[in-house]
Amino acid sequence: MPSGPILGSLSLQSPSPATQIVSVSRSTCSDISSFKELLREYRKLDDSINVRLNRESAMVRDQERNGRSTGKGSVQDQACANLWAELVSNWTRRRSIIEYCVGVVDQSKEEKQKAAQAEEDPARRRAMEAKVFSDDVKRNQVRDELAVDAIVRNRSLQAFRSRCRYFVPPLTDSEARKMWDAAS
Repeated sequence: MPSGPILGSLSLQSPSPATQIVSVSRSTCSDISSFKELLREYRKLDDSINVRLNRESAMVRDQERNGRSTGKGSVQDQACANLWAELVSNWTRRRSIIEYCVGVVDQSKEEKQKAAQAEEDPARRRAMEAKVFSDDVKRNQVRDELAVDAIVRNRSLQAFRSRCRYFVPPLTDSEARKMWDAAS
């Protein structure tokens, strides 16, 4: 079996790669490169939404052909419901990572501000103030990811709605309904 990516019809038959939940530490939040790389990985689902919809449809059709259908509506409805659940889960994890990192960077900045104010030596105080400024820049970069995430989520939602015109999220999932209604 090749070690590269699965292409063609094999990609439709192979299972989706398992979504890996990554534990984010304070060091991930402090290292902007690692933080952005993590978000880039989480955004891959959004980037490939049309491919994923095609894949979900093919998988549901195959299940139907093999007698393993769940019987919950048409192939397209089932594919849309499966992908919607995956999208919402991914969006929720991504948002919680960003909010966690905003809190970590804010806390680090506050600690350094207090240390700078308490510092008696002017040279050390300037060095601490430079670190505060650095954390301020980092905080702005992390906070900017909330805006980027909203744009990515809206773009994905538009693509999803164009392919799943009659899909409506279940009323029982309040978080998913909020995301759906916010983009309306």
